[in-house]
Amino acid sequence: MKKLESSLSNMVLVLTLVAVVMGGILAFVNHLTEGPIAEQKKLALDNGIKSVMVSDNITVADPVEVKQDIDGKEFVYLIYQVKDAQGQDLGAAVESTTMGFGGDLKVLVGFNPAGQILGYTLLEHAETPGLGAKADQWFQKGQKGDIIGKDPKEPLVVSKDGGQVDAITASTITSRAFLKAVNNAYNAYKATPATDAKTGATEQVKEHEEKLEE
Repeated sequence: MKKLESSLSNMVLVLTLVAVVMGGILAFVNHLTEGPIAEQKKLALDNGIKSVMVSDNITVADPVEVKQDIDGKEFVYLIYQVKDAQGQDLGAAVESTTMGFGGDLKVLVGFNPAGQILGYTLLEHAETPGLGAKADQWFQKGQKGDIIGKDPKEPLVVSKDGGQVDAITASTITSRAFLKAVNNAYNAYKATPATDAKTGATEQVKEHEEKLEE
């Protein structure tokens, strides 16, 4: 009996040691890969902003976080204000996430100062390959669901729901989710004072700045 208890104790000890060693190895590997993964994500975001703003020679401000309550749930949007080499406002790139057919659908959308869509790219998605994943190209300029140049002041809606945008074939759920992400991105963009020169708050800020300069 003592021999059995001793064997069980040894097994537990060995398994514990193995678990500790494996945990240490995984933590070490995670530490090694954490930096490169973060750098790769940053590079992808930088390239994405250039792509959706349709310009390479730009300066990008630190993101502004905008929170909005939609259907009883709080969503967070990141607004990247963009200027050209001369300091002229080009608009902003906005990160927006919604729930697609297979999981989170994260979109980066570029808007000019007037609110028109300059471009977009998918940052993350879990949609079905060959179907929902087509959103990466389906809504680009010249494609069937082309949204480039549109102003989402009037929300973009798939034609199946009475709107003006053709949905991806056999992927209406993904199409709705994508357009919702774009519409939400637009609303978040217009909610930031710096993006709407017609708001009273922004006009007051301008008047204050002008007085300081006098």
